[in-house]
Amino acid sequence: MASIFTKIINGEIPCYKIAEDDDYFAFLDINPNAKGHTLCIPKKEVDKIMDLDEATYMGLMAFSRKVGKAIETAIDCKRVGMTVIGLEVPHVHVHLIPLNSMQEATFQHKVSLAKEEFETIAAKIRAELG
Repeated sequence: MASIFTKIINGEIPCYKIAEDDDYFAFLDINPNAKGHTLCIPKKEVDKIMDLDEATYMGLMAFSRKVGKAIETAIDCKRVGMTVIGLEVPHVHVHLIPLNSMQEATFQHKVSLAKEEFETIAAKIRAELG
């Protein structure tokens, strides 16, 4: 059965898309730690990051770096944190979180955003990607 992320990639579930290429996909987390919290995923459905083949792993890191640099420019933050936990969805995903405090990195601090805020944030990040 396809993961929720595969359903997002396939357009079966809507998302606030940030970027996409042939192998990777980035979209805003709908339960964010901070404004601009983005998930980067490989299109290939693999549960654990250490199970990715080396080329996919390295490609995911390069894609995540590109998206992270756009977030850092688009969102007011001290830095963009990166974490891979992967317990909640069995599909590799990299969290890119704009950070101004350690609290935003704990996954115990969440922000609520209206649909319009998600759309505005996604557009700002996409604009930085060119």
